[in-house]
Formats: sequence, structure tokens, C-alpha cells
Amino acid sequence: MKRPLKPEELRIWSLVAGTVHPMPGRATVTPAPTVEEAAVETPARIPPPAKTPPKRPAKSPPREMVDGIEPNRRHRIARERDPIAARLDLHGYDQVRARAVLEAFLRRAWDEGFRAVLVITGKGVQGDGILRRATPEWLAAPHLAPIVAGVSEAHRRHGGAGALYVALKRKPRG
Repeated sequence: MKRPLKPEELRIWSLVAGTVHPMPGRATVTPAPTVEEAAVETPARIPPPAKTPPKRPAKSPPREMVDGIEPNRRHRIARERDPIAARLDLHGYDQVRARAVLEAFLRRAWDEGFRAVLVITGKGVQGDGILRRATPEWLAAPHLAPIVAGVSEAHRRHGGAGALYVALKRKPRG
């Protein structure tokens, strides 16, 4: 159980809470009562905070943007029967740099004849990171269609929701 706030702490909190503004599209939170209001109100008159279930992020990339890898091939990659030939970790990159690095990495892997690679995007702070959301869209770009055969969320031992298996097409002979 939490201890009640001391009058000095309540006064400081009300000063801080008064400077905070909600993000666009978010509901406003009622400000904490001032010391004078807290002294007047009794606990029975204070309404309990509304309990809303936390938003859960999507567990896998949106299916409409990227074709998944065939189930048998995905299983072989996850079990490492089809080797993961290369790995790319996008942690620490901004969107522009991450996209450029990803595309160069995929072209190089395809040129070397690799069939499967692992792209580690990370999950982000609350499980819904920007790179995690954007990477499947980048992989579905028309200029990568001759290279990318499919994309699927990685197995837990390879990073789970924070990583993607990218199946690459065979390079044409000639």
C-alpha cells in the first residue's frame, strides 16, 4: 500500500502537474488537488482512479504489408537447418540511416547468394518501436521485390518480436 503524500510533497507535485500538457489525441488527466483542497476533501469524496486496460502492441508485423515466409522454410530457418547467413542490428540508428543500412545490407547479402538473414530492430521502449513498425514497410518496397522473398517474426531465441527473418530470393543464373 502506498503511503499518503505529505503536504509539502503534494504542493510540489501540484506545481509539476500544472506544467504538464497532454500529447495530441490523449485524454487530459485531472490535476492533483492542492494542499488546501486535499485538507478539505475526505477520502470518501475522492473518486477512485479509472482503471483502463493497458494498450498492447501488435505482436507481429502487419500482414498486409509483407508476405510471410513459407511455414516450412520459416521453420527450417528458426531451427537453423537453413543457416542464417548474416545478421544486421539496427539498434541506435535513426529511421533514415537505418533504412539505408538495411537496403545496402540486403543487396550485399543477395549478391553473395545468401538465402536467409536476420534483421534485429529491437522492440522499442514500450514494445512498439519505430524501427520495428517501419522495417516491414521498407522490406515491402517495390525496388526490393526482386530480392526479398518473405519476412516473418523471428523465433524467441533469435530475438522474437524484436527481430525479423528475411528470406531472400535466389539470384538468377547468368
